[in-house]
Amino acid sequence: MGIGERMTIQKTSIDSAVVRFAGDSGDGMQLTGGQFSSTSAWFGNDLATLPDYPAEIRAPKGTLFGVSGFQLQFAAQDIRTPGDQPDALVVMNPAALKVNLDDLRPGGVLVCDEDAFNKRNLQKAGYEANPLDDPSLKERYRVYSIALTKMAVNIGKETGLGNRDAERAKNMVALGLMYWLYDRPMSLTEQWLKSKFGRKPEILETNLRALRQGYAFGETAELFAERYEVVKQSDTQAGIYRNITGNQATALGMVAAGELSNRSVFLGSYPITPASDILHEMSRHKDFGVVTFQAEDEIAGICSAIGAAWAGGCAWTTTSGPGIALKSEAMGLALAAEIPMVIINVQRGGPSTGLPTKTEQSDLLQCLYGRNGDSPMPIVAAASPGDCFYAAIEATRIAQRYVTPVILLTDGYLANGAEPFLIPDVDSLPTIHSPGYDGTAEDYEPYRRNDDLARPWIAAGTPDLHHRIGGLERAENTGHISYMPDNHQRMTELRAAKVEKIAEDLPPLEIVGAESGDLLVIGWGGTWGAITTAVKTLHGSGKSVGSVHLRHLNPLPADLGEIIGRYKKVVVPELNNGQLIRLVREKYLVDAKGINKIQGKPFFETELVEKLSAHLED
Repeated sequence: MGIGERMTIQKTSIDSAVVRFAGDSGDGMQLTGGQFSSTSAWFGNDLATLPDYPAEIRAPKGTLFGVSGFQLQFAAQDIRTPGDQPDALVVMNPAALKVNLDDLRPGGVLVCDEDAFNKRNLQKAGYEANPLDDPSLKERYRVYSIALTKMAVNIGKETGLGNRDAERAKNMVALGLMYWLYDRPMSLTEQWLKSKFGRKPEILETNLRALRQGYAFGETAELFAERYEVVKQSDTQAGIYRNITGNQATALGMVAAGELSNRSVFLGSYPITPASDILHEMSRHKDFGVVTFQAEDEIAGICSAIGAAWAGGCAWTTTSGPGIALKSEAMGLALAAEIPMVIINVQRGGPSTGLPTKTEQSDLLQCLYGRNGDSPMPIVAAASPGDCFYAAIEATRIAQRYVTPVILLTDGYLANGAEPFLIPDVDSLPTIHSPGYDGTAEDYEPYRRNDDLARPWIAAGTPDLHHRIGGLERAENTGHISYMPDNHQRMTELRAAKVEKIAEDLPPLEIVGAESGDLLVIGWGGTWGAITTAVKTLHGSGKSVGSVHLRHLNPLPADLGEIIGRYKKVVVPELNNGQLIRLVREKYLVDAKGINKIQGKPFFETELVEKLSAHLED
């Protein structure tokens, strides 16, 4: 290249890309990743995200356990996971580098804020020397050491913002650079900044300039020989889309369920990670008659929801694993009194406080058996962030049709992850019905059952149809307190039979891949994306493998046993130490094998392809 000549930057068209932002919890990585996600969705890409929070509200700056990350995959075709290895990793300090470097694919882009790689931060991260000076790092990756903080501070000097406040805009410098690298427009983030900081002109101007300078740096610095273009998705179903997280989708599903059942919505909950955002989102929908109650503890949260359901409302309570333990006695009360309500469990790593901000699927057996007495409850599980909307409606449908408490399982990965969501046609959503009573007051018996084995759902205080509920055993039909041995056995059997009867009302399972053959993969919950992608990869390469994903975990679908019989082997991947697999082995007497991951992280497609291939060859 001659003097005065500009380096030619090649633009390469790619099908998909995986980008991860990582830094201190105060560096705005979630905001940065969220803006990149919203822009990609608006641009027309399919995407999936994986936010990764530290457990501490504000961990000591520069420490390994204080690292916050946000990963997304965006693509020109349908995708189901946030990707395995990042193609580009942006790190704001040495700790973020140490925690995330091994995940970056060989030859991937590594952008580092060189200003943060000082002696103190290196010591906190456990580095004896600056890794950016290590030649082996540049042999493995394309390393770009850039003064992101200094750029932000210099902009602050021009706008009149102090160094400390200006430094916070370094994430906008990084975001602008990544917008340039992947040919993303800045306009959506510019609009967002104006709406957020419109009354703070110095902060607004600093962040706008930081975003634009990051973009311009990529264009003019002549460090990058290549940039990338992920074109718009061409086969997207027509309609209006929005970017949505699982917690947002769950909340909107709850609002929709109230409308579909023509009942007022009540949410009684105690804040707990990672379920709290459902309560936050629900509080924004008072225009739909939604009532939210932040209780003083988990027990008060569920008991308030029981009261709301007895009064005829569409009632919910939300929590995570530790909260389910505290709610268990009240859940038994709801079951004994046959109260139609939904208990949402956004699962996280355990036991006890465990890993509050990491994902896991380890509450299934707790939800099945974690109450005194024989106390079966229907259990529904969501499969993706957007599917949380439909899972919430389905849980409500079962609760109100069969007059029973229902558990809805999501998890931290689904709750915080995001994807484009096709806003449904309201007329396409099913009306939710519940059994009433149209006889005379003299003939009314609160526990007389219909063909679904459901008792009438009569709101407390309904004239001439007064009745009592409680945790003591009730006599069949009349509902009077009864200690008779034969009646207790009959009522226990009836409650169990009502749950099992739900299976008659479930749609056939959908099989992905081979409909019979060598290997059946059975999954549930947030493993859907990784399992489906891995199975399609294997089936596309000629392997005789299929999968089914279970929305209903109690009762299990009626056709599952017949489907299992079509395959030579059964494998159950779970983010636990083996829970659904126990039910499959017990109910269907099949020697199912497990693939178990308990690291607070979701499955990767590549690891499932590898492990499923091993089962095929075994």
